[in-house]
Amino acid sequence: MTAKRDKWGVFMQLLCLLLAFFMLFPILYACSVSLMEQKAVLASPPHFLPPEVTFENYVTAFTRTTLPRYMVNSFVVAVICSVSRVLVACMSAFAFSFMEFKGKKILFFLTLSTMMIPPDVLIVANFTTISQMKLVNTYMGICSVYLVSAANIFMLRQHFLGFSKSLKEAAAIDGCGNLRFFFRILMPTSRPVVTTVFLSSFVNVWNQYVWPMLVTNKNELRTIQVGITMLKDRESAVFGPVMAGVVVALIPTVLLFVVFQKQIVAGMMSGAVKE
Repeated sequence: MTAKRDKWGVFMQLLCLLLAFFMLFPILYACSVSLMEQKAVLASPPHFLPPEVTFENYVTAFTRTTLPRYMVNSFVVAVICSVSRVLVACMSAFAFSFMEFKGKKILFFLTLSTMMIPPDVLIVANFTTISQMKLVNTYMGICSVYLVSAANIFMLRQHFLGFSKSLKEAAAIDGCGNLRFFFRILMPTSRPVVTTVFLSSFVNVWNQYVWPMLVTNKNELRTIQVGITMLKDRESAVFGPVMAGVVVALIPTVLLFVVFQKQIVAGMMSGAVKE
């Protein structure tokens, strides 16, 4: 049994490594193309590794467009939206988990029902509203549709439901009000989940393309995903600078994952094992 178990473990590890390679291959190939010369990119048969390493594509990416400005715009938008999502989700989940009020189940059902509406269906209505509010070409106009996430509310509510209600009642008996319980007890113990929600929101907003492109027509307000498309040459197939821009856009999200890896794993495992 031990030998079979060891063989099965080795097989599963090899399978996971193979799946990881297939998932990472597009990213690895993009990094490779960003370091190739144009003739090597279009060579037949294709080169999976650069015959000669060159950083000319990165120089072109930074000189043809203002990538640093685009990254600053994306960072500002992603931080504002992520903080807003965390605050709204935490407060809403607290109300749905620990408070009793009339219509709570209906309100929660309506919140979840918004997840079934495709975002593309609302683009015209959202753009009309933002245009009438004169928020085109503003950070608030870009952030407006990403400030709240029903998925984050649902995730935090399910996490908060894992807390014993007797803990809340004992805190109330000791004179601990809702705000004090929320900030002193609930939030510190929920830090891994809150961190996961923040990081997932950050990556989601960082990778948005359609809406930021619609509500901005000034170059100084473009986000990184929109800026990458400006590296594409309409008259020829020049992929090196585009891949260089893609690699630059990946750096912040990869760094976030590396720095907060333990918190992400803890947030994903939270609630998996209960006493």
